[in-house]
Amino acid sequence: MTDALSDTTPAATDPLDVDAASSLARDVVENVQRVIVGKDDEIEHLVTAILGRGHVLLEDVPGVGKTMLARSIARTVGGEFRRIQFTPDLLPADVTGTTVFDEQSHEFEFRPGPVFANFVLGDEINRASPKTQSALLEAMEEAQVTVDGETHRLPDPFVVVATQNAVENDGAFELPAAEVDRFAKRLTLGYPSPAEEQQVLERVVGGHPVDAVEPVTTIDALRRARATAAAATVSAPVRRYVTELANFTREHAELGVSPRGSIALVRAAQGRATLDGRDYVTPDDVQVEAEPVLAHRVRVESGTPLGGDAGRRLVQRALSTVDPET
Repeated sequence: MTDALSDTTPAATDPLDVDAASSLARDVVENVQRVIVGKDDEIEHLVTAILGRGHVLLEDVPGVGKTMLARSIARTVGGEFRRIQFTPDLLPADVTGTTVFDEQSHEFEFRPGPVFANFVLGDEINRASPKTQSALLEAMEEAQVTVDGETHRLPDPFVVVATQNAVENDGAFELPAAEVDRFAKRLTLGYPSPAEEQQVLERVVGGHPVDAVEPVTTIDALRRARATAAAATVSAPVRRYVTELANFTREHAELGVSPRGSIALVRAAQGRATLDGRDYVTPDDVQVEAEPVLAHRVRVESGTPLGGDAGRRLVQRALSTVDPET
C-alpha cells in the first residue's frame, strides 16, 4: 500500500532548454563559491551529481567545510534542508519517522522523520550502527521509505549529502558496500592553501557567509534542470566506453564497479554536459566524472577497504588503458 503524499508525489516535469539549465547550474556553482573558497572542482562535482539525480559522500578530515558545502547548496536552491547527526544511539525511526497513535482521532498517524527533505545532510554517517545506516538504503535508491508496511514518497528532488571523518575510526562503523554503492560520488575537499585560508578568515569576520546565502533558483527549476540532464543524448560509443571502464575494474579488482555504478557515471556525465551547455555526452564528460563516481565502489584486494588510494589508482589505470574511440 502506498501513501502518496500530495506534496511529494513525483509528477511529469517539463525540462528547461539546455542554455537555461546550464545557466541555472552555473548560477548555483557561483553562489556556493561565495561561501566555499578554492574548491571549484568539488562544487561542480556536487552540482553535476545533483543534476544527475545522485547522492554524494564527503569524506575528509574535520573542519574543511563539508557541512558548509551541503548547507550552501541547499540554501542556494531554496530547498528544504534537514541535518541528521548520526550517533551510536540513533535509531532507524529517528531517520525515517514513525507511526504513532493519535488519541483524539483514535487512528494511527505517520510522523515523518528528518529524511523528508529536499537536501538531507547525514553528518558523520559512519557513527551510527549498521542497522540505522540501513534506514537510508530504500530512501536513496527508490526515493521512498516504508514504515509499518506503509510506503511514503520522499520530496522531489531528494538528495543525501553524507559526511565521514577520515581520521577517527574509534566508535565508527565501516559503511557496507550496498550503502557505499548508492552514493553517486565520493568527494574529498582537502586543506586550503595558505592564500585560500586567508580568504576564509576574511570572509568569516563578523559572521559566516553561509548565513547570508540567498537562493538563486527554485526547487521547481532545479527539478526541470534535472529533467534536461536526463534527456541528454548518450550515444552508443559513449555507452560502450562506460561499460568497458566498469569491466576493467571488475577484471583487475576483487570487487569491481556494479551496473549501478555504470548508471551513475552516465548520469553524472549527463549532468556535466548540461553544466557545459550541451545536450549530448562526450567521452571527455565521462573522463572528468569517472574517478569520483567509480573509485569508491572498488575493492582492489580482499580484506581491504573500499575505494581509497588503491581504488583511485585503478580507475586512473582504466582511463589510461581503455580507448574511448574503440
